[in-house]
Amino acid sequence: MRLVIMADTHVPKRARDLPSGLWAAVDAADLVIHAGDWVSVELLDEVERRSARLIGVHGNNDGPQLRARLPEIARVQVAGMRIAVVHETGPAGGRERRCAARFPDCDLLVFGHSHIPWDSDAPGGLRLLNPGSPTDRRRQPYATYLTAELADGRLDAVTLHEVTPSSRPQRRRSP
Repeated sequence: MRLVIMADTHVPKRARDLPSGLWAAVDAADLVIHAGDWVSVELLDEVERRSARLIGVHGNNDGPQLRARLPEIARVQVAGMRIAVVHETGPAGGRERRCAARFPDCDLLVFGHSHIPWDSDAPGGLRLLNPGSPTDRRRQPYATYLTAELADGRLDAVTLHEVTPSSRPQRRRSP
């Protein structure tokens, strides 16, 4: 099963659209995971239209329409893996310990909010992934998203994709 993992897209606040390479990955994926801060209902509609299956949550920048359609925390079992998705996990210090205590029945936790890619293992085996942001790199050298393969309860080929400036949609200018 091919996964695309993204968060903090902030469309149209930070970019007009997702990068073309990310859209291509969404089109080819079996499962898309979005860890919040969509900002636009239209983006949610388009990802739902283009993806085979979507697991998404709302973030702190998502308004009432998105909050009405998306949970704060999503929990699913897919291909033998217990997955949770949440937007925010708190400060980096102690994250693994906190998340292991909060999600003891999960194998994978996908989160966003920081715009900083993260891949670590918590005590007890919980894997934590943050894809960064494909549209707003903040203090990171590149905007990013993740792809991975999932089969028989194993997550393999986790790849961090760097969005180059030429493939990144431009920011909208304020009037």
